[in-house]
Amino acid sequence: MNLSLATYESLAQTIKSSRVLSAIVKPLANWQANAAGYRRLGLRYDDIIMEENPVVQEALRRLPAEVLAERTFRHKRAMQLSLCHAELPKEQWTKPSEDVAYLSPFITMVEKEFAEKDKYDNLVVKQ
Repeated sequence: MNLSLATYESLAQTIKSSRVLSAIVKPLANWQANAAGYRRLGLRYDDIIMEENPVVQEALRRLPAEVLAERTFRHKRAMQLSLCHAELPKEQWTKPSEDVAYLSPFITMVEKEFAEKDKYDNLVVKQ
């Protein structure tokens, strides 16, 4: 089952708006993010999104230059740490408050544009 990013975002908004669901899901989400290990390397969740997708490549192209430079720095630092089989000191790990979506809004926008383009590029003219 392949769900779009917009579907995940609407589910996230539903969970955030419910106190009970938020109290249940938030600790599990933080545990999962810490268990994944990307925060120990100084990465954010949007840093680990696969870049081979044309939608993601277009979203990366639209990122502001300084955000793209920060992303590149985090990737290079994580690669160096990985090669050395090391982690950042605990005080330099990415905190949950710093792990904000910077690429996902662009991906959502590009997905909508691509869907609209597909919708109108496939029109058949009848004579």
